[in-house]
This record gives sequence, structure tokens and C-alpha cells, in this order.
Amino acid sequence: MSNKQPQPVASEHIALRPRNVSFTWADTPLHWVPGDPFATHTINVLHMLLPAGERWFVHVYKQVLPLIRDERLRADVVGFIGQEAMHSQAHDEVLPHLREQGLDPTPYTAQVDWFFEKLLGDRTLPPGRARRWWLLERVALIAAIEHYTAFLGDWVLNAEELDRRGADPTMLDLLRWHGAEEVEHRSVAFDLFLHLDGGYRRRVRTWATAFTAIVFLWQRGARFFMANDPTLTDGRARLRDFRLAGRRGTLPATGDMLRSIPRYLSRGYHPSQEGSTAQAVAYLAASPAARAAENAGRGAA
Repeated sequence: MSNKQPQPVASEHIALRPRNVSFTWADTPLHWVPGDPFATHTINVLHMLLPAGERWFVHVYKQVLPLIRDERLRADVVGFIGQEAMHSQAHDEVLPHLREQGLDPTPYTAQVDWFFEKLLGDRTLPPGRARRWWLLERVALIAAIEHYTAFLGDWVLNAEELDRRGADPTMLDLLRWHGAEEVEHRSVAFDLFLHLDGGYRRRVRTWATAFTAIVFLWQRGARFFMANDPTLTDGRARLRDFRLAGRRGTLPATGDMLRSIPRYLSRGYHPSQEGSTAQAVAYLAASPAARAAENAGRGAA
């Protein structure tokens, strides 16, 4: 355990709860960023990565719950599990809509399922150190991944260029509802890692694994979508396209993503130092889907 623990920003802590949102996709076009299939499909990779990834988060954290000795952290983890389960369901429900528009993601999602269920899944290990080591490796991997989901959540909450370009409001609400909850719970995975281990070497090692996997799977997904888009004759996903989209503001800027690396690897890093809980909560109070879920919950009470 590290002797010097990163310090959270106390004012950024908030009680977490899942919101039972739902979305209707009948009016959402294939290229929901008008005239920009590349930005559309690069963001669409989320719908293929997140269902399997967030189911994996939930599976790992359910194994971890008995090891948590801090009651507030336990409550945070339970809230995190509920939110991540809802995220997985919401993105999974976009996939039938894509199939209806001629873009079947099954070949790619099968690879993602293998990655999380087999490569990062449970292993037949003897009880004791080996089994605990594998569990802690996955806890640290989730903390590293959550650094980037929070980064993306903060980005999409502030991506005004998507509004200027007339992006589909339902898709924007899905992304911003999810992004706001990622900002809202951005400290949980890292706090859990600190609670159970907190080793700096493990943090660096698992960051390298997580970052490499994210880049590999994301570029593979973007290429898959562009190559299989039935409206494109020569659909390609190139690094220069990503850089240009970042400059335009329709995707995260490459420089911002690179600058996030040393922040996570800093010994004094804590996720509460990034993003704004107040902004996230404000969006969740205004989100059409979150408000509908809140009203439905009151009606059922």
C-alpha cells in the first residue's frame, strides 16, 4: 500500500443512484452527426464497447464487495454498479437500430465479448494470493479505464460543436446522460483501487494495458463501422481524420487526450480533481431521459 495517498476533493463527493432511463431511436438517422459519418461512427464505437465492458465492471465489483471495509465506499460501489448496469443496457439497445439501418455490429461485438469475458474474465486459480492478484489487477484496470470514461464524459458535456452541427438530440442526450454519470462517479473506481491496494507500479502497469486496449479496440471499431456503412463506397477511418475532427470539436482533441496521461500517472492524482460534479448534476437535472425516469419513478411510488 502506498504511504502517501492521493487526496480527493471532498466537495466533489455525491451519493450515487442509477436512473432508469429509456430512449426511442425511430427518428435517429444513421449519420446522427449530419454530414459527418466519421465522427458519428467513431462515437458509435461506444455502443459496441460499453455493454460488454460495463457488464464486466459489474461482475468484478460484485466479487470485490465482501473485501470493502469502508461503509461509504461500499455505498459508492453499490451505486456505481447500478449506474454501470444501466449504461450497459442503454447502449445495448442502440444496436438493433443500427441493424435496421444496414449496419450489423455482431462481428465486432463478438470480439469485444471475447476480450472481456475470456481474456479479462474469471480464471481457474487456487484460493489465496494468485486469485487475489488477478482480482486486484482487474480492479486497477477498471480504475484506469474509468479515467478515460470520465475524460470522455467531461468532453461530451462540453462538446458544443455537436450542437452547432445539428447532432441528433436523442443520441446527444444518451451520450450526455451517460457522460454526466461518468463524471458523477469518476472517483469510485480509483478510490476502490486505493482501498484494496493502491500500489503505484500496479497503477502504471494496468494503465499501460488499459490505454493500449482502448486505442486498439476503438480504432478497430471505427474502421469496422466505416467499412460496413451501407451508404459509403470507400469508408475509411484514419488517424488524420481523428486529429482533424478533434480540431473541429466533433471528437476529443488528440492533445487533450495525451495530456490526460501524465495526470493519471502523477503520484498525487485523484479523479475528483478533474471535471465538475456540479456540471454533471446540472445536466442530469435537465436531461429529457433522466427527467422522464425521475417522473416515472415518482408516479410508481
